[in-house]
Amino acid sequence: MKKIILLLLLSTAIASAQNFEGTIVWKITSEITDPETKAKIDAANKKMNDPETQAQMKELREKMNDPQFKAMMESNPQMKAQMENMMKMAEGGGGLSSMMPTGYIIKIKDQNTLTRMEGGMMANMEMLYLKNKNATYQLDREKKTYKVLASVNSDTIKMPDVKVTKTTETTKILNYPCTKYIVETKSNGLAMQQFFWTTTAIKDLNMKNFANQRMGSNQHSFFYEKIEGVPLKIEIKQPQGAMIMEATEFKKQSLPLSDFSLPGDFKEVH
Repeated sequence: MKKIILLLLLSTAIASAQNFEGTIVWKITSEITDPETKAKIDAANKKMNDPETQAQMKELREKMNDPQFKAMMESNPQMKAQMENMMKMAEGGGGLSSMMPTGYIIKIKDQNTLTRMEGGMMANMEMLYLKNKNATYQLDREKKTYKVLASVNSDTIKMPDVKVTKTTETTKILNYPCTKYIVETKSNGLAMQQFFWTTTAIKDLNMKNFANQRMGSNQHSFFYEKIEGVPLKIEIKQPQGAMIMEATEFKKQSLPLSDFSLPGDFKEVH
């Protein structure tokens, strides 16, 4: 499940050197398949939904309205956001399953991108990539702040062994003909399979430009040189579970330039 951010940034990167303008909507579904991990999550969900835990969460919510406690939390925005998300999920009865994202939206214009995560702990998190600055920003519209995300020199990262296999299996996604690719690699020493369903019918997006892009110290590429076309569905399978990301809307449209600029009243945080 650690691939969520990677997939979000993949979407941010999709159009940073392309001519496409419009909106892409993705749906994300995830499943825990490892019995031990599933048992732990079920136990944690039961504990979180316990009346005593719910009462403690309600008490903490009331405490957060205390001026002194509020001032202390304001000095640590990251912890404050995590606590608020955790309490929201607990009070809503969603348990740990509600921590997982359900989808996100990507807007693209003039080789700039704006993405917004939906659902889970990263709900409404936005990433803004500006082509003219070659920089990516994490936006918090509620607090009117932004953070500059560090770029990575891929030349300094040792590449893992990756096997890419093009299959003869095809399907249609959003009425685009797609071909299935199988990517086999390892993550933290564990075997991992990724399935890319890509189409070559979309001519104004070229994923080849992102074969060397990575996030942080992660050795896994956003995309792979041996894959042709634009991915409209990505499946990730690991021993602990599986995740599917599929495009549900691919709309070419004119978008306002104001969506792709840092708001003047936002402050930078580190």
